[in-house]
Amino acid sequence: MSVRILLFCACLLLWRGASAIDEVFQTEEGALRGYDVVAYHEEGRPVPGTAEFTHVWNGATWRFSNADHRDRFAADPERFAPQYGGYCAYGTSRGYKVSTQPDAFAVIDGKLYLNYSKGVQQTWSKDPANFIRIADTEWLKLEHEAYTRGD
Repeated sequence: MSVRILLFCACLLLWRGASAIDEVFQTEEGALRGYDVVAYHEEGRPVPGTAEFTHVWNGATWRFSNADHRDRFAADPERFAPQYGGYCAYGTSRGYKVSTQPDAFAVIDGKLYLNYSKGVQQTWSKDPANFIRIADTEWLKLEHEAYTRGD
């Protein structure tokens, strides 16, 4: 193979990775339906973000309830960002992407996990360590796949 072809292939792979098309669950309000991801960690509850305080990361617009939360996220997004791009942790463990609701969440070992609904969260909460272990592996297959279900 020529060097040009190899470089072209490498560029395509990098472009695909950088596009982050469906790597983050987002709606018209932004990532995670516009909720402030730092608030989950700091306040232990879902807090709506505002259009006044935003930051673009990983192909999505993230909203925050205040400038401090925005700045803290911008400085270390991987610390605050939800696991599996904000898609349902239980769904990810089952091999598919599914939307989440802001009030169906858990912070475990400093990581934010969201679920499709409170009912799904109850199932997930019965054995989160096992579901996380499985979802960590499944996410490697799902991360770059298109999200085809509704919000």
